[in-house]
Amino acid sequence: MLQDRVKLIVTGDDFGYCPRRNQGIVECFLAGAVSNVSLLVNGSAATDAAQLARRHNIPIGLHANLSEGSPVCEVLKKNSSLLNEDGFFHGKMGFRMALAKGLLKMSEVKQELMAQLDLFRELTGHIPHHMDGHQHVHVLPEVRHVFAQVLEEYGIKYTRVPIEPGLHSCDWIEPPLMDFYLGVEQDSFNTVNVFTRHGIRWPDIYIGLSTMGKNMSINNIQSAINTVLTAFTAKKSPSADAKPFSHQDEQSRTVTIELMVHPGYPSIPPVGGCGEGPDDFSQSWERLHELQTLMNPELQSYYKTRNIELCAFKDL
Repeated sequence: MLQDRVKLIVTGDDFGYCPRRNQGIVECFLAGAVSNVSLLVNGSAATDAAQLARRHNIPIGLHANLSEGSPVCEVLKKNSSLLNEDGFFHGKMGFRMALAKGLLKMSEVKQELMAQLDLFRELTGHIPHHMDGHQHVHVLPEVRHVFAQVLEEYGIKYTRVPIEPGLHSCDWIEPPLMDFYLGVEQDSFNTVNVFTRHGIRWPDIYIGLSTMGKNMSINNIQSAINTVLTAFTAKKSPSADAKPFSHQDEQSRTVTIELMVHPGYPSIPPVGGCGEGPDDFSQSWERLHELQTLMNPELQSYYKTRNIELCAFKDL
C-alpha cells in the first residue's frame, strides 16, 4: 500500500493581537514551524502584522472576530446588537448567549464581516486566501449562513471546520473546556452542508482543540496526526462528503491537515487585545509554551520522517 502524501497547514491564529504575538508568530514562520497565519484586523497590532507578512512573504488569511473587542465597522461602533453595555463585543460565551436569545441582528453580522474583509484588503493589498472565525463563531447557528454568503460574494474558497477526530478520547482536557469543544464540534457538523452549498472548501482533517495551550506537546501533536491519518486511511474524513482538498486516484493520494496553533510571547498589559486590552490566555505562559513546542527540532524531524510537507491555504 502506498503511503499517503500529507500536506500540513500550521496556522498561527490571532496575528495582529499585540506586538509580542506578532514577533513570536514571525519567528515561528521563519523557523519553518508555522506555514500560514490568520489576522485579527481589529487587533491592536494589525497594521504591524500586515507589514510583517508582506516583508517576510507570510501567507495570510482573515480571523473574523465578532466576539472580542471593538467592531471595525464605523456604523456599528455606537449602536449595535453585537455590542454589550460597555460598547464591546459580547465575548466568547456572551456572543453565544446573545445569539441563543435571538438578540443579534444577522444584517449587522454581515456588515461587520464585510468591513473586516475590506480592512484586510486595505492592510494587505489582497483578499484573504482563507477566512475562519475567532473563537469559532463562524460555525454558530445563523452566523454560518451569513459567513458562507460573504465568502461566496468575495470569492474566498477556503475556511476551517473544527471537527477533530479523536477529540472524545482526549482525557487530559478539563471537563468545562471539553463541553465547549463538543459544542464547537456539533456546530461544525451542522455547518458542513451550509458551507458545501456555497462552494466553500476546507482541509480533510482539522487538529487544534486537543493540542491547545498547556495541552500542546510534541507527543500530543504526533499522536493527533498519527491518529487522524490512520482514521483517514481507514475511512474518509468528516468533510469528505463536502468539498475536501484530497485528490485520490489509483496512483497516489494527498491528505490535507490544518493544525491550529496560538504561539507568541505573552502580552504585557495594557498593550494588546482588540480594543479592551489583552485577555488572560494571551498573557499566560501557554503562548510561549506553544512557540517553544512548535520550534522544537524533534517536531521538524517527525514531519520529515512522516513525509509531511508544510504549506499554506494558497498552495492548495
